[in-house]
Amino acid sequence: MKIRALRNGMKNVSIEAKVLEKSEAHEVLSRFKDETYKVATAIISDETGKIKMTLWNEQINQVNINDTVKVENGYITSFRGEIQLNVGRRGKLTVE
Repeated sequence: MKIRALRNGMKNVSIEAKVLEKSEAHEVLSRFKDETYKVATAIISDETGKIKMTLWNEQINQVNINDTVKVENGYITSFRGEIQLNVGRRGKLTVE
């Protein structure tokens, strides 16, 4: 699948792309438990476009600028009017 084809609400997304940028991690409080999580975003691209990818906890340290990442069984959401790729619990993130 290519970035250009991604739409809000899509599930079971598999994609391979290069990491262009990565934000600093910050902590967020869980909505359900009294726990905090680390979150960061990466901008990934292929020949058809760019998209933000949300990184949680240990994923943040796995991904670096210029890495090629492969996401299997991801999903697309919209946050503040911008679509984002999420790996989620059922998805898999591989760094090549």
